Amino acid sequence: MWLDLLIPARCAGCGARGAPCCGRCAGVWGAVSEVVRVPVAGKVRVFALARYRGVGRRLLIAFKERGRRDLAASLGRALAEALVVLPRVSASRVCLVPAPSRRPAARVRGGPHVERLANAAAKVLAERGFEVAVAPALELSGRARDAVGLDRAARMANLAGRVRFREAGRPPPGMPVVLLDDVITTGATAAACVRAMAAEGIEVAAVLTLLAAG
Repeated sequence: MWLDLLIPARCAGCGARGAPCCGRCAGVWGAVSEVVRVPVAGKVRVFALARYRGVGRRLLIAFKERGRRDLAASLGRALAEALVVLPRVSASRVCLVPAPSRRPAARVRGGPHVERLANAAAKVLAERGFEVAVAPALELSGRARDAVGLDRAARMANLAGRVRFREAGRPPPGMPVVLLDDVITTGATAAACVRAMAAEGIEVAAVLTLLAAG
């Protein structure tokens, strides 16, 4: 508390004092747009809120890599607003399944960062009267390596058989399931997650990400 008074928050997008994400920078999360990626084309629709550049990129990197966990509420709110209008998702109930992170990366980030976003979005939806659940149903095996710099084929090979279903995180029956992630690049991660869920008889209604690369 005292630290907050001595060092006021600065917007991670523009540096302005007053909030982790100022109103102007929060405007980067525009209307939900559908994006097409070959690995998931024809299997599940994918949506993103902005492109991986400029303010959106700065906000995500600050949250994901630079310890700005105070951005979770703002980013979660953006996802919640998108979920309300997402096609194939009920207007009153939804289950959010966060894409998994590599364990070493999660340790550095203070826990699975996408799950943190899912919980923040779920809190906003619950406050508005939605029936919402967060189901951490997926995990990455220790053999998966960092995907930065890999092309689509290499990403798919890296994830083959390495996205695993966690029975303890099984989504509640009957709820529409949305896979959440921070960025969609080639679509390899989304495809691997959808396959792992399908193998357990769980249909993913949609994939929602903050940003789309490319």
